[in-house]
Amino acid sequence: MTKVYVFLADGFEDVEALAPVDVLRRGGVGVVTVSINGSDMVKSAHNVYVKADVRFEEANFSDADLLMIPGGMPGAKNLDEHEGVRNALLAHAKQGKLLGAICAGPMVLGHLGLLDGLRATCYPGFEGELKGATYTAQLVTVDGNVVTGKGPAAAFEYAFTLLSILKGEKVVSDLRKGMMFE
Repeated sequence: MTKVYVFLADGFEDVEALAPVDVLRRGGVGVVTVSINGSDMVKSAHNVYVKADVRFEEANFSDADLLMIPGGMPGAKNLDEHEGVRNALLAHAKQGKLLGAICAGPMVLGHLGLLDGLRATCYPGFEGELKGATYTAQLVTVDGNVVTGKGPAAAFEYAFTLLSILKGEKVVSDLRKGMMFE
């Protein structure tokens, strides 16, 4: 089964984390939410508490097809400062596997040098954090093994784009119809 890990830190953007989790799971992808807080409970930017599937310390990312970074502040900053997350992203990228980041999340990839020579998008105001990337301002940008999304309004297109890469257009087409997102 295709496997995705979504990193959650206090201050994550609700829609940018949970809409992709929902879409990917509906599309038949195994999604694991990962708390970096040392606790199962993670508080969103809008004070919604989510119980993560695992704590970072319990996770093994060796079977990951995609590692995903939601935006939101200070969630994205908390992920950016977490050494374990940074190391997991670098190891994943070294294998040429898929990375996803939305809103402020692409700054984490930029700070790690994982956007060098690529096109990427992010929430306006974070363009300077995309070190080495060409900023597109698009809702969703795919370049190589990196998918970036602009912000909350991009959450569904970002999720459908990731699902298309992981499972194909037929799955996405059927799911869009089922979700009445045509």
